[in-house]
Amino acid sequence: MKPLVSVIVPLYNASAYIVEALDSVLSSTYRPIEVIVMNDGSTDDSLRVAETYAKEHKEVKVLSQANAGVSAARNHAIQASKGTYILPVDADDKISDTFIEHAVEAMREEVRVVGCRAEFIGVRTGEWKLPTFSHALLARKNMIPITSLFRKADWQQVGGFCEQEIYREDWSFWISLMELGGTYVQLDEIGLYYRVLPVSRRKMAKAQKRVIVDAINRLHPQYMERHLGGPLHYHRSWSKFLNRFRSVRQVGTFDDWQEGEVLFARRNTIRLTEGVVVKQFAVPGFWKGLWYGLFGKSKARRSYEYAIRMEGLTPKPIAFREVRVCGLLRESWYACELSACKHTFNDLIGAPDFPKRKAILEAIGRFTATLHQQGILHRDYSGGNILFNEDGSKIEVIDLNRIRFYNKLSRTQRLLNFERLNIDREALRVLASAYAQQMHEDANDDAVFIIAHRWYKHIKQGKTNL
Repeated sequence: MKPLVSVIVPLYNASAYIVEALDSVLSSTYRPIEVIVMNDGSTDDSLRVAETYAKEHKEVKVLSQANAGVSAARNHAIQASKGTYILPVDADDKISDTFIEHAVEAMREEVRVVGCRAEFIGVRTGEWKLPTFSHALLARKNMIPITSLFRKADWQQVGGFCEQEIYREDWSFWISLMELGGTYVQLDEIGLYYRVLPVSRRKMAKAQKRVIVDAINRLHPQYMERHLGGPLHYHRSWSKFLNRFRSVRQVGTFDDWQEGEVLFARRNTIRLTEGVVVKQFAVPGFWKGLWYGLFGKSKARRSYEYAIRMEGLTPKPIAFREVRVCGLLRESWYACELSACKHTFNDLIGAPDFPKRKAILEAIGRFTATLHQQGILHRDYSGGNILFNEDGSKIEVIDLNRIRFYNKLSRTQRLLNFERLNIDREALRVLASAYAQQMHEDANDDAVFIIAHRWYKHIKQGKTNL
């Protein structure tokens, strides 16, 4: 008995084309098939047209979802399908009558995907000249049309199409399938008629080049490493050449550098994956990249080495990784264990009723004294970099790359270290009292100094909380 093929048709405002698409599928010489149309919140007449059509053809089934994008539409339709094989067909495209039959015949154990030659229709005509498949080329560009046959079991294994908006989600999906092992086969026949509209997603994707490249590198680092010798570059055709001059240094055991939930993304990016916090530092400019590459220690390396020296005062370090190209530092990461401390000093600012606030402030004062007694000066000792647990029994400091170590700190150096803690006057007095007690100093003198020497940027911006 022949395997069932599920044809997946995501539908969004394509009432002018959906009948042509469905007619081409139902004209197929292959049976059995099922056709699942997933309406993705269309606002035109698409749903009515599709439902009318389904009443006349028992092989067609129409489902609907709130608008969530083409990847979600495909995933939800495939989830509802019953076929051994899956063939996506966009609602404005068409297929030849023999494509499905020949694609099923071409499926072998070592074959993951079967595609075909394609021809443009719409505002552009002529054959779509698709290059010959190779893994190295797929790592640089997508040459597999979305209308290609694959196994539902493989779709399940790789977790379906990526529903994050990266535009070339089909490219990422094909790479995921190839990572399972196997290859792609292109039939030597025109099996797909790809419609080009005045404004197409292919043109939109060109404007998102950097977003796409970053996403591909994040989702498929091992595939890029295997076939390009390193990451995909923005000048994609130069990637393999540039990676010849690329070197990687890693200390510590960790692999998931670009995985996990993004917690923070500005100049630097912080991710959380399975109890590990990963900080990816911003790419330095040319001169800083040269300095870090040839002479100085990267921020990631400093963070790792300083964390080892500060055992018990910061989350446990796991690893750091550096990437250099032609000697210049281009990428760096630092990984540490997720802290058990769920609060930052910022939670205490403007919160006089915070539970056990006085006890926590006293604990932070004593913790700061411990740092200074060990000759540790954190040059960015600010509210977001001081962590504490619910009762203040555990305090930790993070963002270590600006730490400096001294044999002995002067009183001025020590007390100026409080300048960025932009909290109310009474809280500063509590901090100063606990600090001074451990340092065997006069609490009032320390408090007067700390309050008087507020950070100049807070004063200039009028943001002091005194």
